[in-house]
Amino acid sequence: MTPPPPLLLPQQIAPVDGRQSALTARHLGGDPEALYDYFMALRGESDRALAGLPPAGGKPYPYGRCEEITRDLFARLSQRLAQPAGPVERALRAFVEGGGVLQSVWGVLREQYFQNALQIGALYVDVSNDTVVVTKPKVEILPVESSGLVPVRDLDHFRQTAERYWGATLYANHLAPTLAPLLPILSVSPGRLAPGLQSACDYMIALMCRDGFQDAQRWLETAPAPPAELAAACLAAIPADLRPLTGQPRLEAVAACRRAREAACWADPDWRTARVLDYLRLMRGAGS
Repeated sequence: MTPPPPLLLPQQIAPVDGRQSALTARHLGGDPEALYDYFMALRGESDRALAGLPPAGGKPYPYGRCEEITRDLFARLSQRLAQPAGPVERALRAFVEGGGVLQSVWGVLREQYFQNALQIGALYVDVSNDTVVVTKPKVEILPVESSGLVPVRDLDHFRQTAERYWGATLYANHLAPTLAPLLPILSVSPGRLAPGLQSACDYMIALMCRDGFQDAQRWLETAPAPPAELAAACLAAIPADLRPLTGQPRLEAVAACRRAREAACWADPDWRTARVLDYLRLMRGAGS
């Protein structure tokens, strides 16, 4: 059994058609400077709320905090648009009411790094533009077609980006086989407190489901197993019921993909929720 033809995945940037272009021009094209200033002010609020976060990758805020900043700012924006005040908020509210797309998006930016941003119709709004190079402007607004943001295509694309951006070494997740259909990768990155399973974001979970876990299965079959010392350290933090049951963990992880595909688990939200809850238990055990 295979999934139906794919739709847009969660946080995937939507195609900009004529309607989105027209709505963007009508409601948001008149005063680009005011739109920029509005998002800079929202970013200032997020900075004040998040500045106490611990360093990421050994570097102080805002480095490495694009997800947290974008999530916080998007929540603030959503609250504001429920009761808009001022011309920019009224314009954004009218844009959305007219059918305009306003969503958080995630992908690979200019084939260099993972990036969270907002899509507002035909506009790409990066409200965390300074989280890799901290001297860059905090906010960048570009047409979607020139932003350079593309969806993660598959696990090989994810691997290339993780190696380039995080300096990561990636292995097959043979350590928690029941999680392997959704989280097939174990990554180790310099400056991170602990190895991690990848990737628990909504987009990547949906990407694994989209082909019935076949890409995950290929990775688990061919990617290198974690070295013994690393595997032992990770296993010590994994709940006993999530560890391999046999001395052949690779086969267990691959079999988990086959079983999930045969049972159409890609279409079962309860199954996905249970796996995510298992992952959260694992993360608590690792002290993350």
